[in-house]
Amino acid sequence: MRKWLDRLMWAVVAATAVSLLAALALVFWYAPVEQTMGIVQKIFYFHVPAGMAMYGGFAVTTVASIFYLLRPRPGWDIAAVTGADVGLLFGAFVIISGPLWAYKAWGKAWVWDPQLTATFILLLMYGGYRLLRLFGGPSRGLRTVGAVLAILAGVMIPVVHYSVRLWGGIHPTVERQGGGGLEARIAATFGVSMFAVLLLFISLMWLHIRLRLDRQRIEELYVDVEDLVRSRL
Repeated sequence: MRKWLDRLMWAVVAATAVSLLAALALVFWYAPVEQTMGIVQKIFYFHVPAGMAMYGGFAVTTVASIFYLLRPRPGWDIAAVTGADVGLLFGAFVIISGPLWAYKAWGKAWVWDPQLTATFILLLMYGGYRLLRLFGGPSRGLRTVGAVLAILAGVMIPVVHYSVRLWGGIHPTVERQGGGGLEARIAATFGVSMFAVLLLFISLMWLHIRLRLDRQRIEELYVDVEDLVRSRL
C-alpha cells in the first residue's frame, strides 16, 4: 500500500514541476499586461494562490489540533506541525509579494490596510505556535498547549479572508472587463497558477509528513536498540 502511495505522490511531484513551468510560461508569454497596474499585476497569479495555500496549511493545523485534543495521537500532532510549516512558507511569500504589488497600487509598500494587517497578525500567531513547538520540548502538556493556541489562531483565517468586506480598505483588485469577470487569458492563466500551487501545497505537505514519520520511526528504532543493549549488559 505504501509503495503504491509513494508512486502516486511522486507522480504528483512531477505534475507539480510541469504545472509550475506551464504557469510561469503563461504568466510571462500569454497573459496580457493589465491596463491599470501594468506588468506588476502579474504578481497576482502567484500572490493569490499562495494566500489560498497559506489558508490551507493553517486550516490543516487547526483541524489536526482539534483531533489531537479529542484523541491524542502522534499522527495528528505531525499533521498540525506540518500544516503550520507549509502555511508559514506560503505566508512568507504572501507578505513579501504583497508589498511589491502594493507599492505600485498605492505608492507605498505598507499602509496598514485591514487585510494586510490581519494577515500579519495571522502569521505572528502561527509563528508563535511554531516557535513554541520548536523550542518548548517534546512533552505532551506542551503539545496540548500548542494545539489550543493553533485552534485560537485558526479563528483568524476567516477574519483575514473577509477583512475587505468587513472593514473595507484599499486592497487592489484586477480590472474586470465590462464588470463581467476576468479577461479570458487572465482567467485561464490564473486557473493554471491556482492548480500548480495546489499541487505544490500537496507535494510539500506529503514530503514533510513523510520525513517526520520516517524520523519518528528512526527514533523509535534507536530507543529499541538502546533498550536491547541495556538488557544484555
